[in-house]
Amino acid sequence: QVQLVESGGGLVQAGGSLRLSCVASGSTFSISTMGWYRQAPGKQRELVAQITSGGNTNYEDSVKGRFTISRDNSKNTVYLQIDSLKPEDTAVYYCNSKYVYVGRWYNYWGQGTQVTVSS
Repeated sequence: QVQLVESGGGLVQAGGSLRLSCVASGSTFSISTMGWYRQAPGKQRELVAQITSGGNTNYEDSVKGRFTISRDNSKNTVYLQIDSLKPEDTAVYYCNSKYVYVGRWYNYWGQGTQVTVSS
């Protein structure tokens, strides 16, 4: 069982920055693909950024150039640096961990952290 704890959300003005953090419990962090998802009111949860165990990253088109995902395996932590925030970035941001072990996929979610961007 993996527990994910997000932090770093808050209220920020448009154009500002935030850094979200997600700390994972357990010993599987280094083999996990870590992702940040977000869900705005009335919308489906969407993937915004992902980083593999090997450090490869991918981003949703609307956040490219503004969001940066990174990981520190020594701290079991994944980060999401969010710059040039826009009101449409307002959402609950969720951390996700997934890995495969002995042929079975495991998938875990954090409780979410609210990001609110004022115009």
